[in-house]
Amino acid sequence: MGVIPKRSEICRECVDWELVEKVANRERVMNGAAQIVIERVGHVYRSPRGRSVMALENVSLDVRDREFVALLGPSGCGKSTLLYLVGGFLPVEQGAIRVDGKPIAGPGPDRGIVFQHFALFPWKTVLQNVLYGLEKQGIAREERTRRAQLFIDLVGLTGFEDSYPAQLSGGMKQRAAIARTLAIDPQILLMDEPFGALDAQTRLLMQAELLNIWQRSRKTVVFVTHDVQEAVFLAERIAVMSSRPGHIKEIVETRFDKADPGLTRSAPFIDMVDHVWNLVRAEAVLAARGRAEA
Repeated sequence: MGVIPKRSEICRECVDWELVEKVANRERVMNGAAQIVIERVGHVYRSPRGRSVMALENVSLDVRDREFVALLGPSGCGKSTLLYLVGGFLPVEQGAIRVDGKPIAGPGPDRGIVFQHFALFPWKTVLQNVLYGLEKQGIAREERTRRAQLFIDLVGLTGFEDSYPAQLSGGMKQRAAIARTLAIDPQILLMDEPFGALDAQTRLLMQAELLNIWQRSRKTVVFVTHDVQEAVFLAERIAVMSSRPGHIKEIVETRFDKADPGLTRSAPFIDMVDHVWNLVRAEAVLAARGRAEA
């Protein structure tokens, strides 16, 4: 395959840039560079009463293998919708989404999801919750018990195996939910504002814990958040989304030294938070104006 030309090297009228983007995406997948390819995706919510709502329009994004990407934008921009499309929980009606070169046809064990509200079975202990997906996979009892304990230890819940969700703090519940998802060994971890319901102190602790887990497990992570500092701290790249209908406004590289204990107080980090916040704020203003005019 030939070299993809730069836009600055050829006049815009001479090139079918949509075709160029498709070829570039295909090359990246063939070379193993892109694990998730989102190509010109749109999504409409159709209400039986009232007007339909265009949630996403012309969204294109590549996520590389083992990369941590955050989806960030104003409320209602379609962040979670895009995540559910990647997860296979919603049908792809406009455009295409491929994982490892294959179109998404529905949910699959290669993609595990962690929701904001824990989604634990209240009648099951921590161990039983983590075992649940392994039992569904038909894994032998000894092996699933070993694997469940491994991930309980990984998220720091050793000693709480026999506790029920009602006996756990919010942060511990989310640790259990993450352990349950990791135990089924998905290639991709989809996280929908997983720390949104936590208090500020617990949220900071869980962010650090998630980074630690990601660095050890090296899953591909797509992380939805509305918190700018959280996105800058956690992600390698941030896809900043526009107001509804959502599309990718800008991709921001955020590759800091995550092991630096003074990272969040450093000038480069603070400057990056300000830059990303300005991008999001402009879209939030547009979204608020649109609601006022509706």
